[in-house]
Amino acid sequence: MTKGIYITSAAPQSGKTVIALGLMDYLAGRCRVGFFRPIVKEGETDALLGLMASRYQLPFPVADMAGCSYETARLLMAAGRSEDLYGQVLDRYMRLADQCDFVVCAGTDYRDASAVFELEFNMEMANHLGLPAVAVIKGCERPLADTLEATQVLVNTLRDHHCEVLAVVVNRAEPEALQSLEKELSRALPGDYPCYVVPEDPRLERPTVREIAGAIQAEIVSGSDELLAGGVTGIKVAAMELPHFLDHLEDGSLVIVPGDRSDIILGALAAGLSGRYPHIAGLVLTGDLQPAPQIQGMLAGLGITSIPILSVPSDTFTTAIQVHAVESRIGAEDRRKIAAALGLVEAHMRIPELTERVSLDKSERVTPLMFQYDLMQRAKRQKRHIVLPEGTDERVLRAAEMAVLREICHITLLGEVDDVRRKIASLGLNLGEVPIIDPLQSEQRAPFAEQYFQLRQHKGITREMAHDLLGDPNYFGTMMAYLGQADGMVSGATHTTAATIRPALEFVKTLPGISIVSSVFFMCLDDRVLVYGDCAINPDPTAEQLADIAISSAQTAEAFGIAPRVAMLSYSTGESGQGPDVDKVRAATALVRQRRPDLLVEGPLQYDAAIDADVAKLKAPGSLVAGRANVFIFPDLSAGNNAYKAVQRAADAIAIGPVLQGLKKPINDLSRGALVPDIVNTIAITAIQAQMG
Repeated sequence: MTKGIYITSAAPQSGKTVIALGLMDYLAGRCRVGFFRPIVKEGETDALLGLMASRYQLPFPVADMAGCSYETARLLMAAGRSEDLYGQVLDRYMRLADQCDFVVCAGTDYRDASAVFELEFNMEMANHLGLPAVAVIKGCERPLADTLEATQVLVNTLRDHHCEVLAVVVNRAEPEALQSLEKELSRALPGDYPCYVVPEDPRLERPTVREIAGAIQAEIVSGSDELLAGGVTGIKVAAMELPHFLDHLEDGSLVIVPGDRSDIILGALAAGLSGRYPHIAGLVLTGDLQPAPQIQGMLAGLGITSIPILSVPSDTFTTAIQVHAVESRIGAEDRRKIAAALGLVEAHMRIPELTERVSLDKSERVTPLMFQYDLMQRAKRQKRHIVLPEGTDERVLRAAEMAVLREICHITLLGEVDDVRRKIASLGLNLGEVPIIDPLQSEQRAPFAEQYFQLRQHKGITREMAHDLLGDPNYFGTMMAYLGQADGMVSGATHTTAATIRPALEFVKTLPGISIVSSVFFMCLDDRVLVYGDCAINPDPTAEQLADIAISSAQTAEAFGIAPRVAMLSYSTGESGQGPDVDKVRAATALVRQRRPDLLVEGPLQYDAAIDADVAKLKAPGSLVAGRANVFIFPDLSAGNNAYKAVQRAADAIAIGPVLQGLKKPINDLSRGALVPDIVNTIAITAIQAQMG
């Protein structure tokens, strides 16, 4: 029978979205999860349904995840047909539940005119659906005593209506009142359910520039998706002359100004570039006016792209009222808000405890989302320290913020300190606690250079050469990892693979018993994760090197929860083919079996025999690997690189990697086309590899 949870509150703005995200993120990593809302507005996509459907790639039409519309609910209740209403919602829920292992149901939002009956409806609905309730109480903007009273009233009301209370969450609590609130809750609610207190996070309460643009129907004149995702901390209406206006600027302000005020427009943009004034979130040009052509030409020539610009037809006063009325929501594109929300829930709630109380069983399927969720959770178990040498790259900085928000690991950035801080400020990122080291100016440069000299003098390296090399961020970051001042390094967003891994090859060296550094890609298909190696490093490995690659790849698979079944690939299966290439794979397979008799390995195998059970019965009957392989070792780089790219494109698979293996310390290389999520995944993988050391 499908299991589920009903999230409900007794007032608007309790933060159910944050709690629902935390639950969905955990469940999506374990089973076939669905999301359901009993009532939604008619004629528009429910924001919460849209968020969950998009983020978790739910395979259901959004319409199938909703019970009925508010209009239908009102008509049925007014006609005294409440049972028909509950029956309709129950029917829609059961159709969804039949396709899921677990369903998270989020109750109504208390935003409708008929909110007087919503608590009653949610309690009755939870009972009809047979779901235990997670009661969410808004904890901000009122005294502690009032919060406790509201919590007791909601819990008692739920129990009076025979609802099973699974947990109580006081959400959006004042951060300074967390401990006292937790203590008082344990006294006031001596129940058989857990009580959690989740603090308010200002980042979640701030609308983004994109949200505001959508709400006021503004034209986006300029601004990338990342800039439009910046949070707005306040509104500034520019009515003063420029010198006085600059004195009132604050970080994260959205400046509303008539479109013909060229002085304010130029001044606000220049202030953001200067580094001496706060960085604004964006400009809203009012009155359907555009800056003079000369000003537009000047802006185009300067190439100012770090501040989004919106345009609206309304006047400045009307626009300011409209902007002030915009409420913050979490959208599927708001990666920073989602990361902050998940970080809050993971830090202050024990989600596994909740799901265990409803006996969640783990699914055997492994979707890309499950695998990526598992990466984050594995990295968090033992937080490691990862150094990022490319401290001025926008993608790297955004990924670093994600890692910090999710508490995946500790981060150190390398680069010229003022340049890095200026870039962080220009992007509006929250990385104030992250250390920044300039290799050229660091006190560690001299001892690092001496260490490098001692390790490499036999190769003709002088102390002067060592000093020069240790000013390079990749050499500096690798030395941090080598000496234990960091646990691993991730680079390559702006550096070549050779520049990233050369220092590691020079002095980190390989693990005992491994002769070669190699790589794998995690290929995330719809229902499973495969390991491909080597697709990035070694052009034409020998039989001995191919055996090392296979053993390293199997160890990497094991480290990430994949029980390895290794296929040594060739253009021939079994004994049917001859030639030097097939003989190499056959010899490598024998070496793997000799060195790791515990491994399930088969070779040579053709790809179809390795992955397709029907083909395996014909080409390799009786094999424990053929037809069930999950670790694929390609005979050379040409085969591996082309194969992973073909599968990535043809199967719409997510390729995570390359993940370097065989080194004594985890050093990982990024594709120069890597996106922010790719970098976050690589940081998590590097942290997990560091745990193995």
